[in-house]
Amino acid sequence: MLTTILSAGVLLAFALVIFIVLRWPNLRCIGVTPVPLFTFIAILFTSGLDVGLIMFPLGEFPVYADTAASPEYGFTNPLAIEFGFWGFLIWAFYFLTAFYFCVIEPRVRFFEIPAVRIINNIVIIGTCAFTASLFLVYLPSYIPEIGDGESVVTTFYVIVFAVILAAAYSSTDIKYVKILSVGSVWLFAALILGLAVYGGMGPAAFGATISNVGGYFANLHEFVLPMNDYHEFYLFWWFAWSIMIGQFTSRFVGGLKAWQLLAALLVIPSIPLAIWFSVLYFYHENGIDTTGLVNLAMIVVGVTFVINSLDSLIRLYSDNLNITVERFGKAPYVVGNVVVLFGLTLAFQTQWLQIQWIGAVVVGIYFACLFYILTVRRAQVAAITSSPEGRVLDFGRIDKVT
Repeated sequence: MLTTILSAGVLLAFALVIFIVLRWPNLRCIGVTPVPLFTFIAILFTSGLDVGLIMFPLGEFPVYADTAASPEYGFTNPLAIEFGFWGFLIWAFYFLTAFYFCVIEPRVRFFEIPAVRIINNIVIIGTCAFTASLFLVYLPSYIPEIGDGESVVTTFYVIVFAVILAAAYSSTDIKYVKILSVGSVWLFAALILGLAVYGGMGPAAFGATISNVGGYFANLHEFVLPMNDYHEFYLFWWFAWSIMIGQFTSRFVGGLKAWQLLAALLVIPSIPLAIWFSVLYFYHENGIDTTGLVNLAMIVVGVTFVINSLDSLIRLYSDNLNITVERFGKAPYVVGNVVVLFGLTLAFQTQWLQIQWIGAVVVGIYFACLFYILTVRRAQVAAITSSPEGRVLDFGRIDKVT
């Protein structure tokens, strides 16, 4: 049942992406607070990815390489599969939702329907907790010096609590979100370079390793529908993130045409992903030990990614539900968010909640929104020729949208 729901959702999403690019290829997308392209991509990259990007690959490469146990991975190499689960085509989901919230939602107002608003914000809060729970589950293997390297001990709960607290505080002002996002991109770049140098990965080795990513593009069709339960988990995960990331990042889109926005989201984030996975694959292939300093560096960057993801989403659902600092004050706002998210993190950690359920709900929202547009708001959407009137580019120059 879940596989059918997921497959229908994936096909719908890609069909809508194609429709948008064909229908409005040159429509300029301008959010309510537009920023330059680099800042927009930094916010999208650090908000739309979480700690799994740092912590998963080294554990997944051996699984993808074991084609005797998992023959479905035999069509290409492990690096191409890792990239396919995280990069390029899958970012079309974020294009779809960013375009929708930037251009279509202001005319449709589907997410202002009370029942939809409640369900959407439950999804956001649940996904926040899932992100924190992943961090909690993977901490023991990255800090084996604490505990036995497998069990979650009290210290790890304290670390996760502190991360949620930092994210809740960061979400109190949008300037913190922007600064942290841009800073995290540079920190991630430094981590990639540092690991390459530490592992002795020269230009020739890098070129030979990253060439394996070509296996993804040669088998692009293999990544559209779920190839097994684990790929299904990843796709549900992307669906769970897609609406809320699009809703949050749409406000920062800075005037790109629709086709340019799609190209930017497919290509620009995929470049650092390909480089990062190539460095880690080099470590895997050469059996390079990551304990000690390397793990510590990865944990530091992983923490910043978790904070980046959580502060964006906390800001989003708080604004949606009018649970704001201005209304309640900073201390009650921070404490309330921390209590809710830490409690749900513990629920995910015990597997009481699963990301697949949240992803299935999001697929349902996709279909409900399309049905609502076709039956209630079709004329308004058909008449769209620009971003909503009155939006301006507030960097470099001012452009009135007509």
